[in-house]
Amino acid sequence: MLGWELPPHNSGGLGVACYQLCKALNNQGADIQFVLPYTASHDASFMKIHAAHPQDVSEVLKAGIAYDSFKYIKTNGETAYADLFEQSLIYEKSIERIVQLAEFDVIHAHDWLTCRAALRAKHLSGKPLILHIHSVEADRSGKHRGGNPLVREIESLAMLIADKIIAVSEHTKRAIIREYDIPADKIEVVHNSISDDMLVESSGDNAYTYLSKMKQQGYKVVASIGRLTIQKGLTHLLRSFKLVVEQEPKTLLMVVGSGDQYHELLELSAELGIAKNIVFTEFQRGKKYRDAYAIADLFVMPSVSEPFGLTPLEAIGYGTPTLISKQSGVSEVLKNCLKVDFWDEREMANQIVAVVRSNALRDELHRNSLQEYTRLSWDKTADKMLDVYRRHTQKAAAL
Repeated sequence: MLGWELPPHNSGGLGVACYQLCKALNNQGADIQFVLPYTASHDASFMKIHAAHPQDVSEVLKAGIAYDSFKYIKTNGETAYADLFEQSLIYEKSIERIVQLAEFDVIHAHDWLTCRAALRAKHLSGKPLILHIHSVEADRSGKHRGGNPLVREIESLAMLIADKIIAVSEHTKRAIIREYDIPADKIEVVHNSISDDMLVESSGDNAYTYLSKMKQQGYKVVASIGRLTIQKGLTHLLRSFKLVVEQEPKTLLMVVGSGDQYHELLELSAELGIAKNIVFTEFQRGKKYRDAYAIADLFVMPSVSEPFGLTPLEAIGYGTPTLISKQSGVSEVLKNCLKVDFWDEREMANQIVAVVRSNALRDELHRNSLQEYTRLSWDKTADKMLDVYRRHTQKAAAL
C-alpha cells in the first residue's frame, strides 16, 4: 500500500482514512506493507511501514502540511530539500528497491501523490493496481476542469492504467467520470467510515477557556475544522455568518485549521465587520482538536466539493450536530443532519440560526445522528476492499 501520510504526522483526513482502513484490513487477515515518503515513528504495529528514500539518506522530514517540501538528511550530514513534484519523483525511484524487498499480491495506492510510484511498482511486479481516489485535482482547486495541469496528467494516466479505481463516494465517482472520461464500470464506490476507537474521550476542562467563558454568558459556538483552502468553501461560510451575527449577535465562529487562504479569510472577516465574532486557531492536534468539536453547538462543513469528509462524523462522536454541504460524499451516508448547497449563504445562515436559537433542535439533531454513527464501521469498508483484492488477484492469476 502506497500512501503519503499517517497519524500522528498527518495534515488531514487522508492519513486517518489510510490508518483506519489498514487496521480493519489487518483484523481480517491482510498482511500490509505500507510505504511512506518520509521517516517517522508511528503507532501502527498491525502493519510494516517502509520509508521510500535514496540509500544515501538517513532521514526524511516532511513539512507540517501535506502539500509542501521535504527535508533530506544524508548519511554524510548534508541536507537537501525537495518540492512536492521532486519528492514524488524520488518516491517513484525509491519504490524500485522496496518492490524487491517484499512479496505481495496487490498494489493499493492512495491519491495522485503516489500514482507515479504505483505505476512503477505495477510495471516491475506485474501485480494488479488498485487506485484509491480520495479527491481529484478539480476538487482541490475548487472548479471543474481546473487545477495544476501536471497533476491532472498524472491522475489521468494512473486512472487509465489502474486495474480498478476506488472512489470514496458517488460524488467522487461522478467527478472522475466528468474530469477524465473513465468508464463507470471501472470505478467502485467504497465509502470511508468511522469507528469508536478513532475518538479519544475528552477529559478535564475544555482547552478553549475564552469560548467556555463566553458560553457562560449566553454565547453559542459554531465550529468549522479543516484545511483553509478554496475547496472547503469558507468564504461562503464567513459571508453566511455575517447574516447569522445580524440576527444572533451572541454567536461565535471558531475556524480550526491552516492553509493558503488563512490571510484571505482574516481580511474577509474584517471587511464583513465580524472579526470580533470569529476565532482562528490554526491547525490543532490532541486535546485542542477534540475540544474544538466538544465546545461547539453546531459543526459546519461548507465544502465546495468534498469527496467524503470525516470531520462531520467526528463531530457527532464528540457530541455535536452537523450542517454539511450537499456537495459532499459524507452526505450520502449521513441522513440525520442539516444540509445546504455551499453557495446558498442565506439558507446556510437560516439553518445556523435555527440551531443556535433552539437547544431542543440541537439535541434532537445530535441524538438522531448518533444512532446513524453507531452503525458505521471500518470493518464494512474493509470487507468491500478485500472483495476487490480477491477479484483482481484471481483475475491476474487466470491470465
